[in-house]
Amino acid sequence: MSGMLTVPLTLGLGLAALVTSFLSGLFGMAGGMVLMGLLLVLLPVSSAMLLHGITQMTANGWRAWLWRRHVQWRIVARFLLGGAVAVGVFTLIRYVPGKAESLILLGLSPFMAMAVPSHWSPNVSRRGHSALAGLLCMGVQLIAGISGPLLDVFFVKSSLSRQSVVATKATMQVFGHLFKTVYFGSLVAASETETLDITVTALCIGMAVLGTNLSRRALDAMSDAQFRSWSQRLVALTGTVYLGQGLFLLVVG
Repeated sequence: MSGMLTVPLTLGLGLAALVTSFLSGLFGMAGGMVLMGLLLVLLPVSSAMLLHGITQMTANGWRAWLWRRHVQWRIVARFLLGGAVAVGVFTLIRYVPGKAESLILLGLSPFMAMAVPSHWSPNVSRRGHSALAGLLCMGVQLIAGISGPLLDVFFVKSSLSRQSVVATKATMQVFGHLFKTVYFGSLVAASETETLDITVTALCIGMAVLGTNLSRRALDAMSDAQFRSWSQRLVALTGTVYLGQGLFLLVVG
């Protein structure tokens, strides 16, 4: 991050980490998308991606631990194979997206996911499909910062319970955000204008754990139907806002 952040902005980022980690813990996505959009507005792209990666890796890691008995590890392993390929390609080209580009893809991602016909929807339980999910989702994550809506498409036809969906997706995203953190961390380390604010990072990590803990009881009280319905509405609304922001930046920039 360039320069020192003000106290109100630091506290605001901590509050954002708390609220968005609660949303992610409840729906398995949405929270990371909200946080990514906020960080892209407030920080340079590489710093935003790095802080988001650290915060979401913490939130997803704690969520995966809380629901660890529901994790489908074979699916996670296949996902990682595809994700490693995408990271390798991006590492070779050292690509950094612009803010408008990131916001537009961030905003479009839930609608692209919803546009996939139900009879075409892949099933993450299948070996080739979970590897494809890793390849596509990691590529999108390195451009838009998140891949939750796209990853959700691969779970639509699975027979997993809401706990298994949240647990398995959280585990996948731990590694996804780890890859993103290493990738953009190397870019920030090589930059002469961007640094990582340790205070903000520590605050966001703590708030991510707290928000994840608070979400557990709410998820237990929610039905599978409510879980799927509210997650789709929330992601669609968030996507619309970020798509508008990205288009605005593209026009005025």
